[in-house]
This record gives sequence, structure tokens and C-alpha cells, in this order.
Amino acid sequence: MITDKNRVISIVYELRSGSKDGEVVESLNSSNPLTFLFGTGGLLPKFEEKLTGLFSGDNFEFLLRSEDAYGPVVENAIVNVPQTVFEVDGKLDENLMKVGNMVPMMDTEGRRLNGKVMAIEGDAVQMDFNHPMAGNDLYFKGEVTDIRTATEEELSHGHIHGSGNGCGCGSGDGSCNDGSCDDGSCSDQEVQGQGCGCGC
Repeated sequence: MITDKNRVISIVYELRSGSKDGEVVESLNSSNPLTFLFGTGGLLPKFEEKLTGLFSGDNFEFLLRSEDAYGPVVENAIVNVPQTVFEVDGKLDENLMKVGNMVPMMDTEGRRLNGKVMAIEGDAVQMDFNHPMAGNDLYFKGEVTDIRTATEEELSHGHIHGSGNGCGCGSGDGSCNDGSCDDGSCSDQEVQGQGCGCGC
């Protein structure tokens, strides 16, 4: 069976930042493959394009330029927010408000997004809402480990069901709390350090 739209694909890979000699950002093996519904828009388009036409057992190796991945670092995505945003039940959560933490948040229009705490300046917290891999080329090396036809239920829902669900190569504006990849992003898993596939 070949990778194509409406097939469920499982892959393992090593992701490096910048080049094949760059720092390893993520590594998925047979015990935790990325499994996803191909062709539904939940992954980076160029990533799927590179996998198109492969068979189970095929190896892949390619570089995605930053413009085909998460784009450049956007300066106005680095903003100051009031410390009150970090209050839980009226009390400041200082464990959450630590430099380096990835924090799931919601914008004024109700969209979920992740922000990294960059600095604490007086009553303000500087947050970076760029994707963590923004500005980086992404180098992937891996293997297609399984391909199957999606069920009618999976097709109607737009994501896979069952264990081993992946959340890879997403747009970064939602979450994967239920193990699905409705919009391909990984808010809560990323915060917990569980990894989400393809540099989420």
C-alpha cells in the first residue's frame, strides 16, 4: 500500500535542527511512532509532499527550509502580558510563570496557542508566541513503518482513532488533549514534554 490521501500512516524519524548534522530535536521509534491521517491538512504541507508515494518499509531523508516549515521568527509575536494572566483562583502561579516554560494560552478570539516565558519585567511577563521551531530548517530522517486504509469513522472525524495517535507537524493553534490531531497541534503534550512530532 502507498502513502496517499485518506490512508493512516505510521512513521518513525529523527528530526534535527538546521541540517543533518544539527541538534536532535525529536526522535520517534517503533514504540512511539507518529501515526496520522494522510492528506487532511493536519501536517505541514511540504512534509506530507515529501512522504507522498512511499510504501511501508521505505526510508526517507529530506530537509524542509524554514519557509516551508514554521516560517521566520515574527517580532510582534513576542509580547508582554500582565502577571495576572498567571493567576489561578486569584493567586499567582509562580511555578507556571518561570522563564523557559511553555504555557498553553488563549487569545481574545478563543484560539488556543502556546507561549514561551522569556522574561519577567516588573508586573509584566514577556512571552514568545512564535512556534519553537520558527526560523529553523528541519532535517528529517526516518522510515514509513505502516500504512492502512482509514475507517469511515476516521474519515468522517478527520483524525485517527485508537492507540498510537500522533500529533505531528502542526499549525500550532490548538491541542491534542484527546490523542487526536484535529488541527495538528500539540499544546498540552508539548507543555508536558511528551513530544508531538515534527518539531511541535
